[in-house]
Amino acid sequence: MTANINLPRILRVGAGASGEVASALTELGLSRPLLVTDPFMVQCGYAERITAVLGAAGIHCGLFADSVPDPTTDSIDAGLAVLRAGHYDALVALGGGSAIDTAKALAVMAEREGPMRDYKVPVQIDTGLPVVAIPTTAGTGSEATRAAVITDSQSSEKMLCMGLGLMPVAALVDYELTLTMPYRLTADTGIDSLCHALEAYVSRKANAFTDGIALTAMATICRHIRSACAEPDNRVAREAMMLAATQGGMAFSNASVTLIHGMSRPIGGLYHVPHGLSNAMLLPEVTAWSVGHASARYATAARAMGLAEDSDADALALDKLTAGLRQLNADLSVPTPGEYGIDEASWNASLELMAQQALASGSPANNPRIPQAAEIVALYQRVWAGQAPA
Repeated sequence: MTANINLPRILRVGAGASGEVASALTELGLSRPLLVTDPFMVQCGYAERITAVLGAAGIHCGLFADSVPDPTTDSIDAGLAVLRAGHYDALVALGGGSAIDTAKALAVMAEREGPMRDYKVPVQIDTGLPVVAIPTTAGTGSEATRAAVITDSQSSEKMLCMGLGLMPVAALVDYELTLTMPYRLTADTGIDSLCHALEAYVSRKANAFTDGIALTAMATICRHIRSACAEPDNRVAREAMMLAATQGGMAFSNASVTLIHGMSRPIGGLYHVPHGLSNAMLLPEVTAWSVGHASARYATAARAMGLAEDSDADALALDKLTAGLRQLNADLSVPTPGEYGIDEASWNASLELMAQQALASGSPANNPRIPQAAEIVALYQRVWAGQAPA
């Protein structure tokens, strides 16, 4: 079977890569960019750094600095007003996954009519303005994916949108922009990257191209995530985590995520839990529920992560995998939904809706063990309790 692989046209990786934004735009024949970012990027000076580089090259850029965490259709509408008024020919996205997803949504909605909910999966969005992505967190991998997640302001549904129109034409991956990331953000985005790589590897859409980069990303993340969290100035760990995040993005964009992400989006949409953290809450228990349906793959993943020995039988490797993921969450102080502050009565009342939204995203259908709605409800209940159903 042929695998269809899609990647950014330009990918520049390493210290200082963000400073090449002007040359990337010029190489692509673009000259009127809108910089899409958030208030923090403005406050910390990163936005000014990018506009200065562009200005020195004679490129004037507009600014939309009102990207919000977990972007909503309302925030996209605000950005569209700026974009449509300025006659821009490209967008430069500076920030974490939320800023990059905002730019992607603006790019594809610039010349489309109707609400964004009309374009969620299974619709494929294959055209849009070019996006140059400059990630400032090591997690989402959005700089290398043909996906964006936008929350419907009316229904609180986190909508998955897919298509080539959402793939950045260029990604400038500069780990130096992550040196100021705080502990919680480093941990959550790092586990998000781990989920991307693991889910891509066990996905029913996995292929030879994604297998290699997914295994490499898993190994790198598990080797460096604790150091990146504990030693924020550790440039070796930061660089490794940034590269692994991009690799994870490449892997899942070309193989798909699975049940973890499918169940994570409703938690974020309804309870405003940061995306990486909601994935982290789910990772150990959803993995434990799934391993028996792709034993060899999960065992190989365990060995790549350094949680199992090459000589371990698959059954032992699976036990070590689930134990190791639970220990990782403990080491990185990942809270349960209740510890995060979600009300138990509200959680229980939302279980059916969350299960429906998870299934509607399509991601659970790529899981090795394909769940029914009742099984997803049971998983949410056990995640609350901190244990996985059989």
